[in-house]
Amino acid sequence: MKTKKSVWLAMLLLVCLLLAFGATRSGGPLTQQDRIDLVTSHLACPTCSGESVFVSRASAAEAIRTEVARQVGAGIRTDDEIISYIEQRFGSQVLLVPRSTGLDSLVWSLPVAVLIIAMSLLVSAFVRWGSRKSSTPSATDEMLVKDALAETSQDDEG
Repeated sequence: MKTKKSVWLAMLLLVCLLLAFGATRSGGPLTQQDRIDLVTSHLACPTCSGESVFVSRASAAEAIRTEVARQVGAGIRTDDEIISYIEQRFGSQVLLVPRSTGLDSLVWSLPVAVLIIAMSLLVSAFVRWGSRKSSTPSATDEMLVKDALAETSQDDEG
Protein backbone atom coordinates (compact mmCIF):
# COMPACT_ATOMS: atom_id res chain seq x y z
CA MET A 1 0.00 0.00 0.00
CA LYS A 2 2.83 2.39 0.88
CA THR A 3 4.58 1.53 -2.37
CA LYS A 4 1.58 2.65 -4.43
CA LYS A 5 1.36 5.93 -2.56
CA SER A 6 5.05 6.61 -2.99
CA VAL A 7 4.84 5.86 -6.72
CA TRP A 8 1.93 8.28 -7.12
CA LEU A 9 3.73 10.88 -5.06
CA ALA A 10 6.86 10.50 -7.17
CA MET A 11 4.83 10.83 -10.37
CA LEU A 12 3.10 13.96 -9.06
CA LEU A 13 6.44 15.47 -8.08
CA LEU A 14 7.88 14.67 -11.51
CA VAL A 15 4.93 16.29 -13.29
CA CYS A 16 5.25 19.42 -11.13
CA LEU A 17 8.98 19.65 -11.82
CA LEU A 18 8.48 19.24 -15.57
CA LEU A 19 5.74 21.88 -15.62
CA ALA A 20 7.93 24.29 -13.67
CA PHE A 21 10.86 23.64 -16.01
CA GLY A 22 8.73 24.13 -19.11
CA ALA A 23 7.17 27.32 -17.79
CA THR A 24 10.49 28.97 -16.94
CA ARG A 25 12.53 27.82 -19.91
CA SER A 26 13.37 30.48 -22.47
CA GLY A 27 13.67 29.79 -26.14
CA GLY A 28 16.81 31.86 -26.57
CA PRO A 29 17.30 35.18 -28.30
CA LEU A 30 14.42 36.35 -30.49
CA THR A 31 14.46 38.48 -33.63
CA GLN A 32 12.55 41.75 -33.57
CA GLN A 33 9.69 40.21 -35.57
CA ASP A 34 9.57 37.24 -33.17
CA ARG A 35 9.30 39.66 -30.26
CA ILE A 36 6.55 41.65 -31.99
CA ASP A 37 4.63 38.45 -32.75
CA LEU A 38 5.06 37.21 -29.18
CA VAL A 39 3.89 40.45 -27.59
CA THR A 40 0.91 40.89 -29.93
CA SER A 41 -0.16 37.28 -29.37
CA HIS A 42 -0.54 38.08 -25.66
CA LEU A 43 -2.76 41.11 -26.31
CA ALA A 44 -6.47 41.04 -27.12
CA CYS A 45 -7.92 43.22 -29.83
CA PRO A 46 -9.94 45.94 -28.06
CA THR A 47 -12.65 45.95 -30.76
CA CYS A 48 -12.79 42.26 -31.71
CA SER A 49 -14.29 39.47 -29.68
CA GLY A 50 -11.81 36.78 -28.70
CA GLU A 51 -9.07 37.63 -31.20
CA SER A 52 -5.51 38.54 -30.42
CA VAL A 53 -3.84 41.62 -31.84
CA PHE A 54 -1.56 39.22 -33.74
CA VAL A 55 -4.52 37.70 -35.64
CA SER A 56 -6.93 40.62 -35.91
CA ARG A 57 -7.01 42.98 -38.90
CA ALA A 58 -9.09 45.68 -37.16
CA SER A 59 -7.75 49.23 -37.15
CA ALA A 60 -7.28 49.19 -33.36
CA ALA A 61 -5.20 46.00 -33.61
CA GLU A 62 -3.14 47.51 -36.44
CA ALA A 63 -2.45 50.56 -34.26
CA ILE A 64 -1.35 48.38 -31.34
CA ARG A 65 0.89 46.29 -33.64
CA THR A 66 2.47 49.48 -34.95
CA GLU A 67 3.09 50.75 -31.42
CA VAL A 68 4.57 47.42 -30.35
CA ALA A 69 6.82 47.37 -33.43
CA ARG A 70 7.97 50.93 -32.69
CA GLN A 71 8.83 50.08 -29.09
CA VAL A 72 10.58 46.83 -30.00
CA GLY A 73 12.54 48.69 -32.69
CA ALA A 74 13.58 51.35 -30.19
CA GLY A 75 14.90 48.64 -27.88
CA ILE A 76 14.16 50.63 -24.73
CA ARG A 77 11.57 48.36 -23.13
CA THR A 78 11.30 44.67 -22.41
CA ASP A 79 8.35 42.63 -23.65
CA ASP A 80 6.65 42.83 -20.25
CA GLU A 81 7.12 46.60 -20.15
CA ILE A 82 5.58 46.94 -23.61
CA ILE A 83 2.59 44.83 -22.54
CA SER A 84 2.21 46.98 -19.41
CA TYR A 85 2.34 50.14 -21.53
CA ILE A 86 -0.41 48.86 -23.83
CA GLU A 87 -2.42 47.71 -20.80
CA GLN A 88 -2.21 51.20 -19.28
CA ARG A 89 -3.51 52.74 -22.49
CA PHE A 90 -6.35 50.27 -23.16
CA GLY A 91 -7.09 48.73 -19.75
CA SER A 92 -6.61 45.22 -18.37
CA GLN A 93 -9.22 43.74 -20.72
CA VAL A 94 -6.58 43.91 -23.47
CA LEU A 95 -4.59 41.10 -21.80
CA LEU A 96 -5.20 37.61 -23.22
CA VAL A 97 -2.92 36.08 -20.59
CA PRO A 98 -3.77 37.35 -17.10
CA ARG A 99 -1.12 38.69 -14.77
CA SER A 100 0.42 36.19 -12.40
CA THR A 101 -0.01 38.42 -9.38
CA GLY A 102 -2.86 39.46 -7.14
CA LEU A 103 -6.46 38.52 -7.75
CA ASP A 104 -5.81 37.42 -11.34
CA SER A 105 -3.50 34.66 -10.20
CA LEU A 106 -6.02 33.51 -7.58
CA VAL A 107 -8.84 33.39 -10.13
CA TRP A 108 -6.77 31.21 -12.46
CA SER A 109 -5.07 29.00 -9.89
CA LEU A 110 -8.01 28.29 -7.57
CA PRO A 111 -9.92 26.03 -10.02
CA VAL A 112 -6.73 24.09 -10.76
CA ALA A 113 -6.10 23.61 -7.04
CA VAL A 114 -9.70 22.48 -6.48
CA LEU A 115 -9.41 20.02 -9.38
CA ILE A 116 -6.16 18.56 -8.01
CA ILE A 117 -7.63 18.20 -4.53
CA ALA A 118 -10.81 16.60 -5.88
CA MET A 119 -8.84 14.14 -7.98
CA SER A 120 -6.62 13.16 -5.06
CA LEU A 121 -9.67 12.65 -2.83
CA LEU A 122 -11.28 10.53 -5.52
CA VAL A 123 -8.15 8.41 -5.92
CA SER A 124 -7.83 7.92 -2.17
CA ALA A 125 -11.52 6.96 -1.95
CA PHE A 126 -11.05 4.34 -4.68
CA VAL A 127 -7.94 3.02 -2.97
CA ARG A 128 -9.79 2.69 0.34
CA TRP A 129 -12.79 1.14 -1.40
CA GLY A 130 -10.60 -1.42 -3.17
CA SER A 131 -8.74 -2.36 0.01
CA ARG A 132 -11.94 -3.20 1.91
CA LYS A 133 -12.19 -6.89 1.04
CA SER A 134 -14.46 -8.75 3.36
CA SER A 135 -13.53 -12.43 3.70
CA THR A 136 -16.74 -13.39 5.52
CA PRO A 137 -20.17 -12.76 4.04
CA SER A 138 -22.31 -10.24 5.82
CA ALA A 139 -25.42 -11.17 7.78
CA THR A 140 -27.64 -9.81 5.06
CA ASP A 141 -25.96 -12.07 2.48
CA GLU A 142 -26.55 -15.11 4.64
CA MET A 143 -30.21 -14.16 5.15
CA LEU A 144 -30.72 -13.75 1.41
CA VAL A 145 -29.23 -17.18 0.71
CA LYS A 146 -31.41 -18.84 3.42
CA ASP A 147 -34.53 -17.14 2.08
CA ALA A 148 -33.75 -18.23 -1.47
CA LEU A 149 -33.13 -21.82 -0.35
CA ALA A 150 -36.33 -21.86 1.69
CA GLU A 151 -38.31 -20.53 -1.27
CA THR A 152 -36.79 -23.13 -3.58
CA SER A 153 -37.59 -25.99 -1.19
CA GLN A 154 -41.20 -24.76 -0.82
CA ASP A 155 -41.60 -24.73 -4.60
CA ASP A 156 -40.25 -28.30 -4.79
CA GLU A 157 -42.66 -29.56 -2.06
CA GLY A 158 -45.77 -27.80 -3.33
